[in-house]
Amino acid sequence: MILDNIFKENISPELEKIVEKVEHKKRISFDDGVLLFEKADLGLLGVLANYVRENLHGNKTYFNRNFHIEPTNICIYDCEFCSYKAKINDADAWDFSVEQMLDIVKSYDDKPITEVHIVGGVHPNRDLHYYGELLQKIKQHRPELHIKGFTAVELEFMIRKAGYNIENGLKKLKEYGLDSIPGGGAEIFHPKIRKHICDTKASTNQWLTIHEIAHKVGLPSNATILYGHIENYEHRIDHMQQLRNLQDKTGGFNTYIPLKYRKENNRMSHIGEVTAVEDLKNFAVSRIFLDNIPHLKAYWPMLGRDMAQLSLSFGVDDIDGTIDDTTKIYSLAGADDQNPKMNTEQLVKLIKEAKRIAVERDTVYNEIKVY
Repeated sequence: MILDNIFKENISPELEKIVEKVEHKKRISFDDGVLLFEKADLGLLGVLANYVRENLHGNKTYFNRNFHIEPTNICIYDCEFCSYKAKINDADAWDFSVEQMLDIVKSYDDKPITEVHIVGGVHPNRDLHYYGELLQKIKQHRPELHIKGFTAVELEFMIRKAGYNIENGLKKLKEYGLDSIPGGGAEIFHPKIRKHICDTKASTNQWLTIHEIAHKVGLPSNATILYGHIENYEHRIDHMQQLRNLQDKTGGFNTYIPLKYRKENNRMSHIGEVTAVEDLKNFAVSRIFLDNIPHLKAYWPMLGRDMAQLSLSFGVDDIDGTIDDTTKIYSLAGADDQNPKMNTEQLVKLIKEAKRIAVERDTVYNEIKVY
């Protein structure tokens, strides 16, 4: 039994029915998900989420050795929550050449990195062939390096600019060397909220379609949500339900990554940020609801190290990777960790202090080393 009788006496009959579903590995409904957010206390959510997590992964917590390349912060879109975007002539704009980005890759030649993560702004002059040249040169230089690149928002534009349809464009990028795609750009799927915070960028349908086709052509992917701004609990569950439905169809999502809205340097700063309790609730409900996405990741550069460690008791089984101070997306938005860099020893120590087993993985969760 998940809960002892004393604990059960302190919860409502409605919540007890959800506990029984989780205990018997039955899928919870949309209404169940909302009810967990609204009525379940943090202790109950932690118990349920940990039960699901340990059924899936035991005591293991995953990380990888990775670094990021952010090709540019120049972007054609103008999202309300973005602290990153710049225009071409802005003083704080950057736009790396293919050779400059290849030099970043070469700077890791003596390190046991397994993944390069490539995401950035949507540059008006860059199509899939421009980025394809980068992918080719990375593979020529370091063939074994897994390239996880380009959000669905970036992909929609670069493929369209090159005159391809989505399927042929993804196949072409795969030929160039793309191995998988990240989950960014999902934000919130609900049309009312999406219209308010990111009306001009790729739509919900486009995001879902790109990931569905990516799975079809052999490119696994991740999924994200941007939470903690103007959405409510029903919007979060709606978002997760659409992901769950697609995962039922394709099985191509590796992990789900809740990304917390950060308030610095953007037009939504007046909203503020949700509490740490809300962060943990969101992780827990995500783990309980998304029964068919195997992994739940706490992206530590966004959360901070202490919160990432705490999340391991609320359903999380992955804390991303070494990063190596190669991402600015969250530091510009005011993330707690302004220098996102941890080496392998620090990651392993963080995991072990949470009484979990640290496991180095590759991008698609093959185990490399158990610590």
